[in-house]
Amino acid sequence: MLSFLTSLVNGLSLGSIYAIIALGYTMVYGIAKMLNFAHGDFIMVGSYVIFIFVSNLGLSPVIAIPVAVVLCLILGVTTERVAYRPLRNAASPLAVLITAIGVSYLLENVALLIFGADTKSFTSVIPWSGITLAGGEIRIQGVTIITIITSVVILLALQFFVHKTREGQAMLAVAQDRSAATLMGIDVNKTISLTFAIGSALAAIAGAFLCSAYPSLTPYTGAMPGIKAFVAAVLGGIGSIPGAMLGGLVLGVIEILARTYISTQLSDAIVFGILVVVLLVKPTGILGKIIQEKV
Repeated sequence: MLSFLTSLVNGLSLGSIYAIIALGYTMVYGIAKMLNFAHGDFIMVGSYVIFIFVSNLGLSPVIAIPVAVVLCLILGVTTERVAYRPLRNAASPLAVLITAIGVSYLLENVALLIFGADTKSFTSVIPWSGITLAGGEIRIQGVTIITIITSVVILLALQFFVHKTREGQAMLAVAQDRSAATLMGIDVNKTISLTFAIGSALAAIAGAFLCSAYPSLTPYTGAMPGIKAFVAAVLGGIGSIPGAMLGGLVLGVIEILARTYISTQLSDAIVFGILVVVLLVKPTGILGKIIQEKV
């Protein structure tokens, strides 16, 4: 029982990281109707920025994390402006998808040239050791508690932003009908850029928690978590902010339980098997809705 509770808490911690990443995915897809497969590499970029500031320069994470957020934000907006916007009205949607994959490989190879392929030891940005329960039988790390709390705060903040602010209402309008939003005076380009900015900033925050929980860093650090977060977004209902959160938590718990009780080697296969099952049984995801396409 204690082992199960420990695994459950660890699953919620990992799921919270997936949820933060998935929120970035679902924001971009919900508004811009594109899958930014370079999103996982923004996690890697943010993690390297924090690594440089904390490990190499000896600065506090209080300084390093905001800097990483700002730099990833700029990277996301620049990527959207240079690589994605010119292809937004391309005849085939595959053009943007292929470009996103190209941007992903570009970022990974630039990181290889700068930092090399060696694994870096990442210093946790959460100095709090955590708490113990059940007479010391269950130990919950500080990074686990902070990650879960942060993911909930981000969810609530995004919900408030999207539904209660003018910029958020513009996002909903663009997501509903881009042409009609333009006729109503909404700057579609600015709205989509803002969406990329938010998603990229979330990637930097996710990178800080991911590398704190699993303290190793390579140019490929964000690749697999990014793909799994995409699975989480689909599982919860891509385009749905609460769905991304729910999907991330469910996927994290399933992955950790699979590692503990089934097989470490098969845990990834189980995760992607879930994606196949969801697409077959309920393609819209747990909280997703069927969208009627105009023809």
